[in-house]
Amino acid sequence: MKTQNTILLVINPIAGGTDKQPIINAFEKHVSQDGNQSFIYETTGDRDKEAIQELIKEQNPDRIVVSGGDGTIREVADAIKGASVKVGLLPSGSANGLATNFDIPDSLEEQLDIALGNHFIAMDLIEINGYTCLHIADLGINAQLIKNYEKSEIRGKLGYLIQSFPTLLSSDFPFEVEIQCDDQTISEEGILVAIANANKFGTGAQINPTGKMDDGIFEVLVFKNFSIKGILETFYDDAELDPDFVKVIPCKDVNIVSKKSIAFQIDGEFIGDEQRIEAKMTPHKLNLAIPKSFRR
Repeated sequence: MKTQNTILLVINPIAGGTDKQPIINAFEKHVSQDGNQSFIYETTGDRDKEAIQELIKEQNPDRIVVSGGDGTIREVADAIKGASVKVGLLPSGSANGLATNFDIPDSLEEQLDIALGNHFIAMDLIEINGYTCLHIADLGINAQLIKNYEKSEIRGKLGYLIQSFPTLLSSDFPFEVEIQCDDQTISEEGILVAIANANKFGTGAQINPTGKMDDGIFEVLVFKNFSIKGILETFYDDAELDPDFVKVIPCKDVNIVSKKSIAFQIDGEFIGDEQRIEAKMTPHKLNLAIPKSFRR
C-alpha cells in the first residue's frame, strides 16, 4: 500500500500582483491525484516565519511547496533551518531570481511536476548582515534600481525598465570599497559589488558564469564601469566576462566597507543604504527540487 505524504503549500497572495487561486487549485488537484494530503498557508507579512514553524510542528510535512517571489522562499528557508524537509518552487513573484537560475519553466503543470519530483540540490545559503541570501546580493547601481522600483507604482519587468533610465542618469557611481576576503584585503572602485551564490539575476543577466550553488563558496564580483559591451555579454549562457569589466573573488566569508552609504539589496529586496557588509557561508543547506535537466 502506498504511503500517503503530507504537502504544505506556502503561498504569498500578493506576490507578482496576480490571482493565486489557479495555483491553489492546480496544486490541490496534483497532490490529490498522487494520493497525498495537502494543506495551505497564505502569508500575511506578519510573523510568517513563526506561523510556518508552528505548522511544521503540527503537520510534519514531507515537503513544502512555495508559491511567491524570492522573499517568500527566504522566509521558508529561515523557518526550516536545520531541518531536512524538502522544498519545491512555484515561482509567482515579479522577478523570480532563484527559479531563473534553475531554469524552472513557466508552465504551472511542469512546475508542479518538478516541485513534487525527486531531483534535488543541496543548495548553499549565505548569511549577509543577519539576512539569509539565496542567490545574489549587491551594493550599487542594481540595488539603487530596486530601491527606485519599490517606490514606484508600476510592478513587474516594465517597472524595472521604466526605473532604469532615471537610475542611470542620477547615479553618482563609481564608489570605492575595501574587500577583506579570507587572508587578503583588496581596494577596488566600481559601480556594483555583488555577493553571488548563483549565476544570474532574475532578468536572466548572467553575472557569475562559473558560480555553483552547492560548492560551499560564493563569489564577490566588482563591476568596474558601465560597459555596454560587458553588459550585453551577460545575456549569453556561455558568457566569459572581461576582467577589465569585472573582478571575481571566491570567498567563504567577506567584509566589504564603502567610504559612503550605498544602496544594498538581497535577492531583489532593497535592504537599505549601507557602508559595511559582512557575509559568510552558513552550515545550512536548502534541499530544493529542481529540473532533471539542470546543469551544475
